[in-house]
Amino acid sequence: MLAVDHYRMKADNHQHGIIFSFNGFISESILFALGDALKKKLSMEETDLRTMKRVFSVFVEQAQNIIRYSAETLAKDDQEINRLSSGLLTVGSEGGRFFVVCGNVMAREKAHPLQERLEKIQKLDAAGIKAYYMEHMKAPVDASAKGANLGLIEIARRSSEPIQFDFLELDASTTFYCMKAFI
Repeated sequence: MLAVDHYRMKADNHQHGIIFSFNGFISESILFALGDALKKKLSMEETDLRTMKRVFSVFVEQAQNIIRYSAETLAKDDQEINRLSSGLLTVGSEGGRFFVVCGNVMAREKAHPLQERLEKIQKLDAAGIKAYYMEHMKAPVDASAKGANLGLIEIARRSSEPIQFDFLELDASTTFYCMKAFI
């Protein structure tokens, strides 16, 4: 059954156009290695440079969101450098376009504000996304933020259509968040 189960998973991934998939604990150093493998795969498929850069950029932004915001973490000495965060990253091809999907468990109280931000971004056209990006570039950075809060906007800027997202409440304290971006 071991081979059957895992081959079924591999065949299912292939059927859904998935060319790259990672599920588990990730860190910045693992992200670097995964990014390198993804760039090589896209290069071997002779993906044009502009598309390759967009796919890679969205992949990195989504991976960094997992690293920074996943509720499933392992840490040693409460230092960010020793932190591992759990999530999934998938890159695939559908209808002649690439897609990047990420997902991770997050604290339930953070899901609603994130959903509101994503809904706002999703409704914007290209000019609106650019204006929203510039607005955030000029705004002071929140000292408690783990980044510049530009990642979601950057993903939307690089996407060929509005981002897709969904939330699944797991229990009273956690929600599973998933986002898909087409390039």
